[in-house]
Amino acid sequence: MKITAVTACATGVAHTFMAKRAIEDAAKARGHEVKVETQGATGIENALTRAELEEADILILATDIKLAKTERFKNIKKVTIPVATAIKNADGVIKKIEEKLK
Repeated sequence: MKITAVTACATGVAHTFMAKRAIEDAAKARGHEVKVETQGATGIENALTRAELEEADILILATDIKLAKTERFKNIKKVTIPVATAIKNADGVIKKIEEKLK
């Protein structure tokens, strides 16, 4: 499965990057391709392209704030979760997505 994700927390520092790492680690451990964009204190990093979004099976939005450039996500299959959920249970989130996409 191809997974794309965007992470963003209120301060745009630690939790944004902790969520990124948790999603990447869980996706790779389950054998999936993954690319995670962060929207933090330094702006958008590792930006997802339209092609990457369209080719992905799912977009995970792990965010506690309003995201920038959300028009890119129109008509994209997505799930929205709190940043804390991504940090604490990224594996469970991805497992649930796998079950729904069977």
